[in-house]
Amino acid sequence: MKTLLSTKEVAQILGVNEKMVYNLISDKGLPATKVTGKWLFPRDLVEQWIEDSTVNRPACTPPLPPYHGLLILAGSNDILLDRAISLFNQLYPEHVAVFGNLGSLGGLKAMRRGFCHIATSHLLQEDGDEYNFRFAAEELGEAPAVVNFCRREQCLLLPKGNPKGIVSIADLGRRGLRIVNRPMSTGTRLLFDLELKRSGINGNAIEGYQKEFQRHLDVGIEVLSGRADAAAAITAVASLLDLDFIPLRTERYDLIVSKERFFDQGVQLFLGMLHEQSFHELALGFRGYDLSLCGKMVFPQDTAPKVAKRESDD
Repeated sequence: MKTLLSTKEVAQILGVNEKMVYNLISDKGLPATKVTGKWLFPRDLVEQWIEDSTVNRPACTPPLPPYHGLLILAGSNDILLDRAISLFNQLYPEHVAVFGNLGSLGGLKAMRRGFCHIATSHLLQEDGDEYNFRFAAEELGEAPAVVNFCRREQCLLLPKGNPKGIVSIADLGRRGLRIVNRPMSTGTRLLFDLELKRSGINGNAIEGYQKEFQRHLDVGIEVLSGRADAAAAITAVASLLDLDFIPLRTERYDLIVSKERFFDQGVQLFLGMLHEQSFHELALGFRGYDLSLCGKMVFPQDTAPKVAKRESDD
């Protein structure tokens, strides 16, 4: 069980009075739950909220060592990305690609700390149109290179046959429904919370809202097993598990690379692989993927370095 803090304890941590804590819940998104009838605050989410609100971050230290064959990716989970990493390891046995499933924000934080070469992210900006640019610039302190991996559809997963008759996010406000969720650091959670807010629903009032799973596939399994009536995830999970779904939004899922590491051999090999037919074939059989932007630089467009194509074996 995660540690829960009282209003008084949170006020002491933040150095404010208890009345200000209530204001921070409504005005600044301070993570809180009222499932017991009084406000309680998960300590780990409060600490994450404080870190996310930090400005003037120090430069990332320590930096990654010179590239020596180990390619590290971290950030948002994706089924096609998992398969792409496996393909990379097959095509380039002298290299090893590994992935840290940290969520979009977690991937950017890992990059800032010098722990990864590529961060994967799909964070929707406040304008509702763009992704990742502002979050990356704020977290990293400079504009990185952003290459698209795919466009993919987010959805609300439902059991086959939709036995509860759910037709929109607004239906999650009904009594008796159970959901499961993605962690706070993920872009899927950010989108889900935004959709709940638009529907006038307090997420904490939904049974299972605080029950988090790290992977899209994991929340899909909860719906498939009957332990949840709905969950936000990518549509690819619905096609993989033969679940019903309600489309929510098509989003841009990007690879973010610092300019200092863009021309590292492993980074260039991975980006070059995105143009290969063998990679594009991996998306066949899944619903919800669009590879029309795949491998293309989306930011900064005026100074975009060229992505190297995979060299033929000599």
